[in-house]
Amino acid sequence: MMKKFLMLLFGLISYVVFFATFLYSIGFVGNLIVPKSIDSGESGPSAILINIVLLSVFALQHSIMARPNFKKWWTTIFNPAIERSIYVLLSSGALILLFWKWEPMTERVWNIEGLMYISIIQWIFWVGWVIVLISTFLINHFHLFGLLQVFENFKNQSLSSPKFKSLLFYKLVRHPIMLGFIIAFWATPEMTYGHFLFAIVTTIYIFIAVKYLEERDLLKIHGEEYANYQKSTAMIIPFMKFK
Repeated sequence: MMKKFLMLLFGLISYVVFFATFLYSIGFVGNLIVPKSIDSGESGPSAILINIVLLSVFALQHSIMARPNFKKWWTTIFNPAIERSIYVLLSSGALILLFWKWEPMTERVWNIEGLMYISIIQWIFWVGWVIVLISTFLINHFHLFGLLQVFENFKNQSLSSPKFKSLLFYKLVRHPIMLGFIIAFWATPEMTYGHFLFAIVTTIYIFIAVKYLEERDLLKIHGEEYANYQKSTAMIIPFMKFK
């Protein structure tokens, strides 16, 4: 019982770290409140290289640990109940490293003026983050971030598997979480070179990872049901119905 309690505690801690990191991400990308944002801090001569390495660390960790083969091997070492919590904690750690070591590049790509235009873009920025958060609950927020698994394990229940769902935003695109991130990353009235690098690299990564990794995994898991969903619903960009 103590072991299951410790796994539950670990899952709760992982979730708290994730949620704090998620909130910090909003401030980081939007240059809001947080002590260090995407356009603040010291910049060195190797800023581009350092920032690309930081983004690559997150991308590799995020993609490799999410693959079924890796999970199968990983759960021979760790209890399946905490597999997702470990993934969530390490993903948060990769983001924290990025926030900490990111080097700003403050030359402007664009700078939109006018209170009305700035307000519209800021609203779009917040819409992106709201889409991300709501979309996690439309599938299963607590399973996605490992809490459900540790609670089921603590209550001696079998670990449930995520079920295929197509609700609200998922009727418009197959990956609304990724759509929300893209909107949030690009919606800024003042786009610096550092912010632009962050937005372009993450957008490219999202499309590659979704199309060539996640979509293949989902097809294996959900079969014909997901294949039909692919045919009827856009992947990330609404109304673009291609695989």
